Amino acid sequence: MHKPKPRLAIFASGRGSNAEALMHAFERDFLPADLALVLSNKPQAPVLDIAEKHGYPIACVSNEGLSREAHEVQVLETLRQAEVEHIVLAGYMRILTPAFLEAFKAQGGGAIINIHPSLLPDFPGMHAIERQHEAKVAIAGATVHHVIDQVDAGPTILQGSLEVRGDEDAEELGRRIREEVEHDLYPRALRLFLDRLDTPITQDPKVVI
Repeated sequence: MHKPKPRLAIFASGRGSNAEALMHAFERDFLPADLALVLSNKPQAPVLDIAEKHGYPIACVSNEGLSREAHEVQVLETLRQAEVEHIVLAGYMRILTPAFLEAFKAQGGGAIINIHPSLLPDFPGMHAIERQHEAKVAIAGATVHHVIDQVDAGPTILQGSLEVRGDEDAEELGRRIREEVEHDLYPRALRLFLDRLDTPITQDPKVVI
């Protein structure tokens, strides 16, 4: 008897370029899982249209006018109805609270995974690309990591890097990180996570590529 595939949800708030890279990976059977839901907190988020065009279930749980707690309760119920086991954050512009992390685990949820545009532990938190640009780093990149109750501090799954040319502004550096690193890195990191699902999560040494 075949073991059921893990059921994943992608969370995104904006254009969804990383989300679409993941959708392509699902469609070419690179990821041994089912994309059960694409969820956004923004009704007009392009990612919802992209997901619909790819044929994936979508949900919008707007945070407009809601407390963080009330919004997270609605998100959790949406995940429960879709039988989501793991969450993949792809430009989701909401910090998940410790209460959400506990509640998701309590209702049977597994891992929450995020991609951050720096080589963690350097430049955690907001405006990471601008801060790297201001610091004139020679190497920039992105990190895929597990989400814990401290921002950008969970165990690393995979990292990717690029050389900073030095003539690009922060916007161009962000585009390069996204297109030259993240779109390839995220599917491979997620595949690595899925392949390791039966192995306990530990703080693995960083894998830099």
